[in-house]
Amino acid sequence: MVGLSHVALRRLITDYMPQNASTHWPTEMLNSRRVPGENLKTTPETLRRSEEAYLVPQILGNEEIPIQKSVVRLVNEWGASGIDINMGCPVQKALKHNYGVSLMGDVDYAANVVEMTKKYSTVPISVKLRAVGSEKSIPQLITFVQRLVDSGADWITLHPRTAEQKRRGQSDWLQITELKKAVKVPIIGNGDIQTADDVLLMMNETKADKVMAGRALAARPWMVWQLGEKLGFQAPKIFLNQKAPTTPNEEGAEYGRSLLKLIDYSEESFMQDAGASESITLRKLQFYVRTTHVWLEFGHTLMAACSRCQNLIDLRAAVTLFFQNEQAMYARTELRQ
Repeated sequence: MVGLSHVALRRLITDYMPQNASTHWPTEMLNSRRVPGENLKTTPETLRRSEEAYLVPQILGNEEIPIQKSVVRLVNEWGASGIDINMGCPVQKALKHNYGVSLMGDVDYAANVVEMTKKYSTVPISVKLRAVGSEKSIPQLITFVQRLVDSGADWITLHPRTAEQKRRGQSDWLQITELKKAVKVPIIGNGDIQTADDVLLMMNETKADKVMAGRALAARPWMVWQLGEKLGFQAPKIFLNQKAPTTPNEEGAEYGRSLLKLIDYSEESFMQDAGASESITLRKLQFYVRTTHVWLEFGHTLMAACSRCQNLIDLRAAVTLFFQNEQAMYARTELRQ
């Protein structure tokens, strides 16, 4: 979720959270070499609202001193509720430093990073990882994860695709099932979660303790509202006495409303609170549309219109014009972008 799981999107999803519901919020990936010298109150990746809770920053790192300084700042100064070591990211930004999924190439190497992080943290440590090896060996996965647990990992999030697959192919939920049986720490399942029904299906099939959703939740932040209805929670406060959108056209209309709100939240957070430029804010919003438009029936038209915008006024106008016509969302789409 590089470039997506920032303060403005978290605020948008929170609007749709059922009453009395809560979740952990992973941040964008944070480079442990940069965090010690950054202004955590104005850096876009670490911006947070004072009322936010259960934030779990994802760190990339493999050296003890940067990890120590990052963890101490994020816990004591920033207020992290946990620290997540990202061993599941296959993007070049992480790989070039031997971060992310590179850590999974050597169990001793990976375990050492967990030990370093645990040594300096007073909050729980989680590890997000992918399938182990090109053959997706479940025994090899269990051995790898058990070593991480022995080194101090308090919970594990598994995206059961290999690094080579990235987001292609089908996520192998059997790995989540078997890992849950084999280790004693909580297991969070991840992969192919595009609807509220997928959350319930994964919980039922794998017995995972929790479920993580990424790009599809960014595209339909009201998924948490839909899930809340299925579980008997009260509607979000700002949607009292309303039903969550469920039909393709209802969801299409909600995408438009939520995108306009995201523009407002991004302007407030990045430009007003952090003093970032309008161009930076615009690029973040264009990236959001580029990532999530695939769930819209004619999303390519919206993406093209948004990519031509030069400022937020143009962007609001383009979004408003596009959604003047009825739009529909797909329940599922290929996650290859």
